[in-house]
Amino acid sequence: MCEEREKVQISIELCHPAAKMPSYARQGDAGMDIYAVEDLVIKPGKTVLVRTGLKVAIPRGYEIQIRPRSGLSLKTPLRVANSPGTIDAGFRDEVCIIMSNISLKEDYQIKKGDRVAQMVLQRLPEIEWVPVKDIHGIGGDRGGGFGSSGK
Repeated sequence: MCEEREKVQISIELCHPAAKMPSYARQGDAGMDIYAVEDLVIKPGKTVLVRTGLKVAIPRGYEIQIRPRSGLSLKTPLRVANSPGTIDAGFRDEVCIIMSNISLKEDYQIKKGDRVAQMVLQRLPEIEWVPVKDIHGIGGDRGGGFGSSGK
């Protein structure tokens, strides 16, 4: 039995003739697939903007994160360079994905309509900092540091 998730309405403009509405591959998925609107070749070691043809109006108190698709990261040299990429609530331009080809030898070709990344809606509580004199006595005993939990 799958519980019904909260729904958040977000206005979206398809601003390119090849733009596709983001879509969940399966019910319950966290991320919606997003698609490239044009053919593109990424040279080895280069980073480019991949257009999606989407403009969104994210409600205040939320962000959209652009994340890699796991299969692309595992099976190809394609990476979302600033993973996760953040789309802030006030941003109204076209959503583009910063993608890198980490191969040192081969071009990577993206075709119009390819699923190139996924977007995830995240709620954003606002931080209110509370200055203290000594942080060690406040609810944490983890200790250690980088690599302290072993391999």
